[in-house]
Amino acid sequence: MSDLRLIPLGGAGEIGKNCTVLEQGDDLIVIDCGISFPHAEQYGVDIVIPDFTYLIENKDRIKGLFITHAHEDHIGAISFLLPHISCPIYGTKLTLALIELRLDDRWKGPMPKMVEVKPGAKVPAGDLEVEFVRVTHSIPETCALAIRTQHGIVLFTADFKFDFTPVDRQLTDMARLIELGQEGVLLLVSDSTNATTPGWGLSESAVTEGLRPLVAGARGRVLITTFSSHLHRMQQAILIAHEFGRKVVIMGRRMEQTLNLARQMEYVRFPRETLISMDEMSDYPPEQLMVLLTGSQGEPNAALSQMSRGEYRRLKVHEGDTIVFSTRPIPGNEGEINRVINNLVRRGANVITDAPTPIHASGHGYQDELKTMITLTKPFYLAPVHGEPLHQKAYKEMALAMGHAPHRIFVLDNGDPLELDEQKAWLGKPVTTGEVMIDQNEGRPIEVEELRARQQMAHDGIVMVTLAVDRDGTMVANPHVEAHGVCGGDDVVPEIQDMLRGAIGRLTEFEMQETDYFRATIEQQVRKVLQAKTRQRPKVLTTVLVTK
Repeated sequence: MSDLRLIPLGGAGEIGKNCTVLEQGDDLIVIDCGISFPHAEQYGVDIVIPDFTYLIENKDRIKGLFITHAHEDHIGAISFLLPHISCPIYGTKLTLALIELRLDDRWKGPMPKMVEVKPGAKVPAGDLEVEFVRVTHSIPETCALAIRTQHGIVLFTADFKFDFTPVDRQLTDMARLIELGQEGVLLLVSDSTNATTPGWGLSESAVTEGLRPLVAGARGRVLITTFSSHLHRMQQAILIAHEFGRKVVIMGRRMEQTLNLARQMEYVRFPRETLISMDEMSDYPPEQLMVLLTGSQGEPNAALSQMSRGEYRRLKVHEGDTIVFSTRPIPGNEGEINRVINNLVRRGANVITDAPTPIHASGHGYQDELKTMITLTKPFYLAPVHGEPLHQKAYKEMALAMGHAPHRIFVLDNGDPLELDEQKAWLGKPVTTGEVMIDQNEGRPIEVEELRARQQMAHDGIVMVTLAVDRDGTMVANPHVEAHGVCGGDDVVPEIQDMLRGAIGRLTEFEMQETDYFRATIEQQVRKVLQAKTRQRPKVLTTVLVTK
C-alpha cells in the first residue's frame, strides 16, 4: 500500500453524493460530503448518501472535512456523518453559513467546529496542506483545493467553469492555477460533467438576456423553476421581474431560507419590496406576478410536481401561465421531468424548456474549459470524477488527444483507491463503499431487503391474510383476505379463502400451534394460488389472531 491514496466514496462514475478521501500516512482529509436523489424504483427514499464505513473505521485519522461549495450534492450528507466522527469543517463564509442552515434542520447534536477560510488561504492538516483556490461555478465562493503532499500537489478542481462575465464578477483565479502548474501538479482530480459537450459553456450573465424576452412577452403569471441554491439565477429573475413591474413569490422553504440568508450576507442584491408572500398574491393580477420554485427535476413531492397533478392547494396552474424550466435535467430524471411537463401542458400552461435565447447556463465547464484547466495546471496524472462513466470516458479520450499517456489517466469508481508514490500510480484494493438510502418519513437508513419488499409491492401488489384461531388451532372465523395492486385481485380472493379453509383443516394441532411454521405454510400456499391465477408474486403478509 502506498503512503498517498485518493479514494472516492461517492461522485465517481455518478453525478451526486460527492465525497472523497485523501490520505497520507496517519493523516486523512475528507473532501465534500453530499447527497444524491433517488431514482424512480427507490420507493419511499428521500435522499441517498455515501456509505461512511471507511470513514468510521478511520475516524481517529481524520484531520478535517473540507467543503468546496454549498450545493446539496456536496454538503447534504454532513448531518449523517456527524454522529460518527468529530473533526473541524473548513469552508468559505457562505458555504459554512449554508451548512449551518442545513444542520439546523437535520442535526440535533452539538454543532461541529466551523473554520471559515477565504479563497487563497492555506490550512494545515497534519502533514498535508490544503489551499483554497477560487473557481467559478453556479454558487458563490466555490473553491478548488490544492493539497500539498510529500509527493507533490493534488489539485481537486471541484465543480467549475471558466466564466469571464460572472454575475458576481468573481473570476476563476487563473493566475494561481498557472502558478500551481509551474510548481508541479502531481494529480488533477477534475470535474467531468460536461466532457461530452464540445466548446465553451455560456456565461451565467447570458441567462438574463434569455429570460428577459420571455418575461416581457408573458401575458399571465411567470413561474421559473430552478435549484434552491442557484442564488445568481434567482437574483437575475427577481431583477427582471422588478424591471417589468412584477412581484415575486418564493415557493419552497429551502429556497426561501437560502435566498434570505444570501441577501442578508449581501451575496445577492435586489429591491426587497419586489418580494411578496403567497398570501399577498391575490392582491395582484396575473400579469404582475412571478413565482420562483423548485421541482425542476420532477421530484414527486416538490410543489411544481404537485401543481402538475392538481394536488397543491395553495397554487393552481391556470390557462395562460408561463412555466420556465431554468435548469438542465440531471441524468436519470428525464422521465419524471417529462411527466411533470406533460401534466402542466394538459392544465393549459405554456411550458418552456428551451428557447431561442438562453434560459440556462451550466455551472460545469465544457470540453474546451476542461482542456484549459489541464493546460494551465500541467498535471502528471489525471482522474476525472463528478461524472457518469460516459463522461469519464469522454474526458479520458479528450486527455489522450491532448497527448497525455493512457497509463497516466485513471477512470475511478467509488471505492477505488488511487495510490501514488514518487515513481508511479496504480489502483489499490477497493474499500467498502456504496449507497445508503434515507427514508423520506423517518429520516433513517433503509435496508436493502426493505427496499426490495417495497419494489415487490409496487410491481406485484400485496395480499394481507388475517386468521382467527383458538388456542387449539381451530378457526373461529372465515379467513379475511385483502388484495391490493394484484391483477384480478377481487376474483382471486374467494379462491384464496377456499384454499385456506382446506389447508388449515389438513394441518395437525401441533403445526397449528407453532405460529411461525403456521404463518410460513399459509403464506406459501397463498403464493401458489396467486402464481397460478395471476402470474404475479405479490408480497404476502399473514396475521394470526389467537382467541381465548
